Amino acid sequence: MIKELFLTLTLFSLAFSQPAFCGNRLENKVIIVTGGTAGIGKATCLLFAREGAKVVITGKNDEDGHALVKLITKNGGTAKFWHLNTANEAEAQNVMKSVYETYGKIDGLVNNAGIGGAHKPTHELTEEEWDAIQSVNVKGVFFCTKHAIPYMKANGGGSIVNVSSTAALIASLRINNAYGASKGAVRSMSRTDAMLYVKDKIRVNSVYPALIWTPLVERIVEEGGMTRKEIGALIPMGRVGEPEEVANGILFFISDESSFITGSELVIDGGFTAL
Repeated sequence: MIKELFLTLTLFSLAFSQPAFCGNRLENKVIIVTGGTAGIGKATCLLFAREGAKVVITGKNDEDGHALVKLITKNGGTAKFWHLNTANEAEAQNVMKSVYETYGKIDGLVNNAGIGGAHKPTHELTEEEWDAIQSVNVKGVFFCTKHAIPYMKANGGGSIVNVSSTAALIASLRINNAYGASKGAVRSMSRTDAMLYVKDKIRVNSVYPALIWTPLVERIVEEGGMTRKEIGALIPMGRVGEPEEVANGILFFISDESSFITGSELVIDGGFTAL
């Protein structure tokens, strides 16, 4: 695990140091990424920085957040970290306000923060476990979207990408029912907000990852007594996805390349939902 993490950081560092890899697909855009210190969020922050964005990394792990800012700035990117528990509306409101005051605008928001919760069947889930998942996965998306929208409207538009899951599309027996319900809610919220704010030139789209090698999936694999290779065999493409592969999809939606797309869904699952 440590060896893989070191290799990943080394590769990203090398990529940042090569001018040929420096893009401008998000040049000068201010984009907030929730849950940006690990997994898909971290990969997204690194990619956005490489594409010229002013990346706002948010999360609850301050140490990892500041370390990621240091990595990005060391290699020529622009990033700042804000502590944020997305389940706390006051924190979400204050972060959006602070980001706007710092940069004078908010161009994009990636609602990525989420938790998996306990791996239990429905009849064993407690109310507290259910509520904890909904607080982050549903209320967190609501709070951040709610308080980013006014600044996007003032800016004349923006782009929001919500990270849902294939658990919103098909049954998932490897995680709890509360998780699937929360991601189904995110799917509905994405479509509704896309229509609510289309006249404000604010686009809202969503991505649906399957088994991506993140800390969440790693925990599920360990608890199930399986290996990465074994879990990858469940995917038609024969492997678990990488966070960077989801980040590429998020980049397309957040960028102007998808300027005529709103209320859409991108499934990133190696063919899993096509079975």
